[in-house]
Amino acid sequence: MSSGRSWRLAFKLGISASAYALAGCTSDDSRSRAPLPAGHEMQVVQKRVTTRQADQNSGVFILEYHNFGPKETRYTHSLDHFRNDLNRLYEMGFRPVLMRDYLANRMPLPPGSSPAVFTFDDASPSQFVLDSKGNVDPNCAVGIWLDFARKHTDFPLRATFYPLPQLWGQPEFRRAKVDFLKHNGCELGNHTWTHNNLAKLNDAGVVREIGKSMEMLSKFGFTEVSIAYPYGVRPKNMKLLEGFDYRGKRYKLTGGLLADTDVARSPASTKLRRFAIPRIEAVEGVLGIDYWLDRVSTGRTAVYVQP
Repeated sequence: MSSGRSWRLAFKLGISASAYALAGCTSDDSRSRAPLPAGHEMQVVQKRVTTRQADQNSGVFILEYHNFGPKETRYTHSLDHFRNDLNRLYEMGFRPVLMRDYLANRMPLPPGSSPAVFTFDDASPSQFVLDSKGNVDPNCAVGIWLDFARKHTDFPLRATFYPLPQLWGQPEFRRAKVDFLKHNGCELGNHTWTHNNLAKLNDAGVVREIGKSMEMLSKFGFTEVSIAYPYGVRPKNMKLLEGFDYRGKRYKLTGGLLADTDVARSPASTKLRRFAIPRIEAVEGVLGIDYWLDRVSTGRTAVYVQP
């Protein structure tokens, strides 16, 4: 697929996916209003999402997804369950933010809401599918979220993807998919090149695995990224993550994600370990997403709440 065609396709997809967010924002009479005098700019007051008191010291939901399908298995989340995740998170006042915003402690949230960082590992085809005409398949994870966002415009597609080099399959659409995600405010992170266990590699092997992925990500414009460790296993030499040279270029990572099923610390916490951040796995039962949401709803687990 030519780069020109992929850019046009991404633009087409991005406009169709985001047009709903612009609907109703302007009207004929709003354009004809006289400007306010200097010093009297209109102040937009956002309505509180929940009645929960502000709490910037409690935990953050970082959600870990892999595959999607009609039935639930260990590493496959059912499509119906994903729809339920979106509904329940929304009703409980969670709003999506990127991993980079969490790590920078600059999460764009409405008052009274709590952050939910959606992460998708491996770039499995079920996460993002386009049909032969370049339209988003409504039965993939991205398609389901876009449909939800059209009805809930304050819960846009906003996720961090940690891809392997196959980039969701469909080679003819790879660039268009990345462009679409960028246009809609998503980001890509590092998940290594071959999904190798980093603890079993020497320093050169770790640098090669992470460096080849960084080369790919850099071509798409992602140069400052976090890493989701394959299998949740960190390298023995953690200093490498803070900076290394690969094929004449210097790279460093901003943070690292484990596969431990737990609530992450607040980004403002002095106890935050940036390269050992836990995630909540999309599994059924104990320690899955529903388990932690139940704990929040019953007051057993406190979460970050925007003032």
